[in-house]
Amino acid sequence: MTMRSLLFVPGDRPERFPKAAASGADALILDLEDSVSPENKPRARAAIAEWLGGDRQVRCFVRINPLDSDHVRADLDAVLAARPDGIMLPKALGAASVRQLVEMTGGTSPPILPIASETPAAIFGLGSYGEAAAGLAGLTWGAEDLPAAIGAATSRNPDGSYTPPYEVVRALTLFGAHAAGVAAIETVYPDIADTAGLAAYVARGRRDGFTGMMAIHPSQVAIINAGFSPSEAEIAHARAVIAMFAANPGAGALKLDGKMIDRPHLKQAEALLDRAASAQKAPG
Repeated sequence: MTMRSLLFVPGDRPERFPKAAASGADALILDLEDSVSPENKPRARAAIAEWLGGDRQVRCFVRINPLDSDHVRADLDAVLAARPDGIMLPKALGAASVRQLVEMTGGTSPPILPIASETPAAIFGLGSYGEAAAGLAGLTWGAEDLPAAIGAATSRNPDGSYTPPYEVVRALTLFGAHAAGVAAIETVYPDIADTAGLAAYVARGRRDGFTGMMAIHPSQVAIINAGFSPSEAEIAHARAVIAMFAANPGAGALKLDGKMIDRPHLKQAEALLDRAASAQKAPG
């Protein structure tokens, strides 16, 4: 499942669904949680179920309300029959939350994408997701709910970079995802107008090992897709690495373009070509 870009859409704004679907995003996140007021949640559930039941051309996740909320049972009852491609689980606390959601669906949950960093307790469960990896679509984090939960003024420095506590959370989510063997999804970039800042943020995420990112506006999708797709130069280099090892079976380390390469470089090259192949198949 290629997930370079996942675009949020408020569930009570169905007029936005077609534009979001045409944005080139690899998946939509139809939201029933933060972007929908309590009085609008019934209308949002109905709109999402109708959309999911139509001839949709893009994968669709539904962000339900937290497991301890008064809304989650109604969310699941409304959307599961329409067969979403995945469920985004906010306020997740670790593998136990994933198992609880699976139980609430009668064991038939679609792949689950937890937001794994929204409460203080959640941070200590980031290493547990491997226990529930078979039911996961990936793992992501957020930088907004956690500061509010602990009374912090902000998660960011004046230049927009994360303060040290939230850099730790970001890193733990990244490693938690890879330890579980699932996609590591970077959190949103909130400044819609700052395209240069978004491109730099995407590049940093990919450099660090994230495989995709969430978006809050259709205009962000193309930049995210491009940033998480291997370039032609990267593909050519990966092919050269693989060819070099194929020509020298049994070698542990070789020299390519004046630089040493070893088996970890071969593994990176193979993974990059897999991502490139997936990106070429994606609609965006």
